[in-house]
Amino acid sequence: MTTIALLISAQTHAVITVSDDDGNLVTLQKPAQRVIAMAPHVAELLFAAGGGGHIIGAVSYSDYPAAAKKIPRIGDNRQIDMERVIAMRPDLIVVWRHGGSERQIEMLRKLGIPLFHSEPEKLDNIPDNIQRLGQLLGTENVAQPAAAALRQKLAALRAHYAHKPAVRMFYQIWDKPLYTINGTSIISDAIRLCGGENIFADMKIIAPVVSIESVLLADPEAIFGSNDKDDSGVNLWRQYPTMKAVRNDNLFTLDSDLLSRAGPRMIEGTAALCEKLELARQHRK
Repeated sequence: MTTIALLISAQTHAVITVSDDDGNLVTLQKPAQRVIAMAPHVAELLFAAGGGGHIIGAVSYSDYPAAAKKIPRIGDNRQIDMERVIAMRPDLIVVWRHGGSERQIEMLRKLGIPLFHSEPEKLDNIPDNIQRLGQLLGTENVAQPAAAALRQKLAALRAHYAHKPAVRMFYQIWDKPLYTINGTSIISDAIRLCGGENIFADMKIIAPVVSIESVLLADPEAIFGSNDKDDSGVNLWRQYPTMKAVRNDNLFTLDSDLLSRAGPRMIEGTAALCEKLELARQHRK
């Protein structure tokens, strides 16, 4: 075998090792060809990394891009069909940790299937995830420029909103009960980038239930909710006309998929959030 052939052979069979979001090393003997996505944001990251064609299983609500809707389902965020997962013979599973997933993840780990934990906690972690998944899939030619483009968009947003006056705001995930997010959530990272201040940033629980009275007492300048509910979520505050957010007409809605999923579209969602906060600044008397 010639020297060139030996080099090509070595590159073809090079072991791939990356760190996941837990800091654990994930090692593959060759690029992953059969991947299972255990969260909707994971499916979006894999598609962005050029690996959409390698996804053999996904969970409920994995609906973006459109091609993700056609991927066979292996369960939802509460329960997966373990037998079906095994029968699919995946060579990589990209997992996401939440309340009910620990037991299932441990069961998968015992099967010896390589696991990559995806849990972006900052906006910068999104392009990092795309880049590392591209390495595991052998699709760096797609993943690298996709990650670079997102980093460029983030840098432009940071530069534009870096010195804007702060806007105290309330981010409403749901209204019955009244859920919000604390300062460790990736959504709060987006809020900070835009010059916003989360009035419940100091809460210990990442998604706490709060009272209407506590929001009234904090008197935020702007309130954000999801447009999933035809504005009914934020409209509950209109009965309190003395609130600063109501007086200044700063009750805003955003596409929840853009901000609640830590995938590439979250940069677009952050831009939309920044624009609304800029409106709130313009509404100041």
